[in-house]
Amino acid sequence: MPTMSKRKYTRRSEEERIEDLQKKINEIQQRIEAKRMKESPVLKAMGKVRRALKRFAQTAQDHGRADLALSTEAFAAGLERAAHSTEETPRRRPKGERPALTD
Repeated sequence: MPTMSKRKYTRRSEEERIEDLQKKINEIQQRIEAKRMKESPVLKAMGKVRRALKRFAQTAQDHGRADLALSTEAFAAGLERAAHSTEETPRRRPKGERPALTD
């Protein structure tokens, strides 16, 4: 009967183990953030807003205002995208505030 060779195990280095644990920590933090976002009152109200905009777009379409229907759908898509983004966009400065020109 032939003898079976032993398995060869490669042990992970400490750095590899730390890297794997950090990846797990990041995944858990992302899940926590996603859960927090779902529980937001803003996102809970999004369903009502979406339905109202959809009704308005359909009414506009039914009465020959395809332009309003299209604008409403575009607005709803942008609103949906903005509501689910996690990062804040930089705000524009008001018109009166312009950087001083230096010579």
